[in-house]
This record gives sequence, structure tokens and C-alpha cells, in this order.
Amino acid sequence: MKKEKTSTEKLTINQKLEQLDQQIEWFYGEDFSLEQAAEKYQAAATAAKDIESDLSEIKNQIEIIDRDFSKE
Repeated sequence: MKKEKTSTEKLTINQKLEQLDQQIEWFYGEDFSLEQAAEKYQAAATAAKDIESDLSEIKNQIEIIDRDFSKE
């Protein structure tokens, strides 16, 4: 059985991408409704921004490591 992460546990970027994919799939599924679309869109947009922030943080870490190696 797959263990679900609690809200206090940090999800990996891959897990966040998986959740975002599921959120996006809702728009193409049979459960789609205009009444829920705005709320679901906002949740997906927030998730995308969170992923973008995580990727930016990793990029910055890589750039710092790259600069450290360039000094040698």
C-alpha cells in the first residue's frame, strides 16, 4: 500500500509534479465542472509556482557549486 504524505512532510519535486499532473488531468476528465474549474485552476497554478520555486532553489545551489569548482 502506498504511504500518503502528510501536509507536514516535504514532497519531492517528482511527487509534486505527479500531483500537478493529476490536477491537470481533472480538466480533461468526466468529473469536470465549470463550478469547480476556477478553484481547481488556482490550486494547480499554486502547485506550479511551488514547483518552479523548488527548481529555482536547486538551480541556485548548482550555480554556487559550479562557482566553487570554477575557483579551483
